[in-house]
Amino acid sequence: MAHLAADHYVWAIWASAFLIPWLALYVAFPRYRSTIRWASVLTTPIGLTEPLFVPAYWNPPSLFDLAQRTRFDIESLIFCFAIGGVGASVYNILTGRSFEPVTSAAFETRHRYHRAALLIPVMTFPILMFIPWNPIYPAIIAMLFGAVGTIACRPDLTRSTAVGGVVFLIYYLIFMLGLEWSVPGYIARVWNLPALSGILIYRIPLEELLFGLAFGAYWSGIYEHLAWRRSVKI
Repeated sequence: MAHLAADHYVWAIWASAFLIPWLALYVAFPRYRSTIRWASVLTTPIGLTEPLFVPAYWNPPSLFDLAQRTRFDIESLIFCFAIGGVGASVYNILTGRSFEPVTSAAFETRHRYHRAALLIPVMTFPILMFIPWNPIYPAIIAMLFGAVGTIACRPDLTRSTAVGGVVFLIYYLIFMLGLEWSVPGYIARVWNLPALSGILIYRIPLEELLFGLAFGAYWSGIYEHLAWRRSVKI
């Protein structure tokens, strides 16, 4: 019972903690503000998919007990908003690159597949959900497919896709380590570990790290791809 009481606000605090680097980047790098805002707004609705993952993947105590009563929660929207802006901008911020418009003529052969490439995760995720496995795996695979589709349609985004995936993985790992360090045993209590691979890295499920890698790989080039921009050295 003591653990239940202590865990009640962990998800809210942890999700909100992702807003700290979001705000830091937004304030410190005015050049990327529109990218950060745009990507965050686009990512936020992904939080509405939470009923697919509760309780199959995890079952976090949430504000107003929403996750337990409805399987929706406020924290998921905050979490998706925060990681979206960071994921879409961190590669260009770290490498000192900016954006410029690019015409379809520059990628004339592949441009016809532009929309299809963007929609790959949306199209593949429902199909993969028919396989009887934990929903986290379709989510990871769908985003990886999306990253591959991005590279196929926009070869100039290959580097940002690969590096962005690794950078976001490291960023996400730091938050996961912070969660386990600050609330020992929380992951074991909240994540549905018996339904997963059982592989833990520093007590963090492998699936969480794969999620961070896949999300970073797909989302690092989402702004350039959707807005038809390309990054150039400032």
